[in-house]
Amino acid sequence: MGVKLLLCDCAGTQVLGREAIARACGLDCSAIHSELCGAEADRLASALSAPGAEVIVACAQEAETFAELAEDLGAAPPLSVDIRDRAGWSDEAGQATPKIAALLAAAQRHRPPVKTVDVLSDGVCLVLGPPGVALPAAEQLADVLSVTCLLTETTEIVPAPVRRFDIAVGRLRKASGVFGRFAVTVDAMRAGAPSGRGAVSFGEARDGGVADCDIILDLSGNPPLFPAHEKRDGYLRADPGDPLTVQRVVFDASHLVGVFEKTLHVALDGSLCAHARAGKTGCTRCLDACPTGAILPDGDSVAVDPLICAGCGACSSLCPSGAIAYDAPPVTATFDHILTLAGAYRAAGGVAPRLLVHDDTHGREMIALAARFGRGLPADVIPLALPSLGAFGHAEMMAALATGFVAVDLLLSPRADRETLTQETALANAMTAGLGAGAGRVALLDVTDPDALSDALYGAQPHPLPVDPILPLGQRREVTRLAARALAQQAAPVALPAGAPYGAVVLDAEACTLCLSCAGLCPPGALLDNPDKPQLRFREEACLQCGLCVAVCPEDAIRLQPRLDISDAALSPRVLKEEEPYHCIECGKPFGVKSTVERIVAKLEGSHAMFTNSDNTRLIRMCDDCRVNAQYHAQAAPFRMGDRPKVRTTDDYLEERKKT
Repeated sequence: MGVKLLLCDCAGTQVLGREAIARACGLDCSAIHSELCGAEADRLASALSAPGAEVIVACAQEAETFAELAEDLGAAPPLSVDIRDRAGWSDEAGQATPKIAALLAAAQRHRPPVKTVDVLSDGVCLVLGPPGVALPAAEQLADVLSVTCLLTETTEIVPAPVRRFDIAVGRLRKASGVFGRFAVTVDAMRAGAPSGRGAVSFGEARDGGVADCDIILDLSGNPPLFPAHEKRDGYLRADPGDPLTVQRVVFDASHLVGVFEKTLHVALDGSLCAHARAGKTGCTRCLDACPTGAILPDGDSVAVDPLICAGCGACSSLCPSGAIAYDAPPVTATFDHILTLAGAYRAAGGVAPRLLVHDDTHGREMIALAARFGRGLPADVIPLALPSLGAFGHAEMMAALATGFVAVDLLLSPRADRETLTQETALANAMTAGLGAGAGRVALLDVTDPDALSDALYGAQPHPLPVDPILPLGQRREVTRLAARALAQQAAPVALPAGAPYGAVVLDAEACTLCLSCAGLCPPGALLDNPDKPQLRFREEACLQCGLCVAVCPEDAIRLQPRLDISDAALSPRVLKEEEPYHCIECGKPFGVKSTVERIVAKLEGSHAMFTNSDNTRLIRMCDDCRVNAQYHAQAAPFRMGDRPKVRTTDDYLEERKKT
């Protein structure tokens, strides 16, 4: 039995072309319904009860209602897809059939399961703050959590008839860890004594008190204990002067006991990381961008703490090698989502679509409000919801343009990583402008009013973008190059902003001595040597612009040049510098660089004690084998150890005995 589509016009508030939608989607759609969540629920029940039924309901608002009905019937829940807010409620609803087809096609895609790890919280909670706020909060939480109250001020405290939590006074010096495994260090800590008459008495102060807890409720009003504190699970903070906010975080804390699933947002392949080699630091893009401090150096690579990572996605967008990649959803799934939307829109007769990328909280609400009370979205604007905007970098932007979208807009949320998104947008626009595909194809929409969102989208009229759609397969770097080739109207190298992960190295040939330190340490192998001759080669397509070659060059002969070269020449190594090899004065075997050997001899001969009035300079002119041989047979060889002692035999001993 085929997939059955149930369209609902939401009490007649949408104008849906059943036949056109069914034809565009290739789905069985027999009628338009008006209230599948109420009066016409029996029709949904009938469809769900059919043997082998696969049902799609064009309504996401009542997804839970439909799932409950399916559970009562013992059937699989239907796939609920929102076409109302994203297409049906719009000033251009009559032209939205290709968009509806695209949304329905994307909803039917296979979604890889989200990877998670279990986090255990035993409900051990530290409440931090002044007595007037912290003590009432601790009292409220004592019923469900194991509470310790750390007061930031000393005051007279009347003990409760029944002591339900511990009290101490001190100064929190340091906090570290994650939800379920926090560690705090307290100075000047004075524990409250449970015994005694009158107010609570406190013991002697001591520094360096250490405690573990699962939850931290910070009501101190001091600066946050963690960077990007709102992203740190288990750390709840409120202004002690705002009673409503305090009550909200107290309520949230009361539910943080048990086993929780923590999403593993990114995947790390340390072998691809270009952070460091031989003690020299190269790429630090992810380290500089991570707002939570979840990424730290780890030898030549970096390490990601998955329990601290909040999934902003900035590291994935900025990583030049693909060592860190967003994994919830995977980058390949995002490419597939973009491809499905563009392909289904074209197949349904749509022309020149625009992509609106938004997060699945603020952005979804903005679109819903614009549809319910305003003009909604234009018919050619297809929304794409992601868990985090930061994971949508220049590679995804270029892929969207190369699969058929004429423009890409990113709807910023209040907590969006604006710096990373601005940087990635500038990089994508530099590519499209330099390639002749037009400037300003990618834009950031920083609006908080739903009507302003509609006005911005209706007012934009991007120019057509002729392109043969690509199939975005591979990692982000490969997809970017493929997209750039599809969009290019000219093949000359394109200048990119500073810090771009594509480019060339510029070599000062006069300063370079061909020591080949850069080639030995280049993480992606963009700089290469030649085992047969003194030669430094460069393959531009592989260069990450990590800067390790600049850091390691002893002659300061290398600088980086951010650019994008899509020609075939960038795929093959080209020679940056080569010289004639020096030939061993003993055996004639080529070794080293002729100019370097001669320079060393010229500097040492006659001016250094070891090379004055001696033949030691000849050793510099010899290959490794001949040098060892010459050293061994030299009169003053340090390892000759004199003549070998004569072997003594029994006859020698007998002869000596006769003489005595």
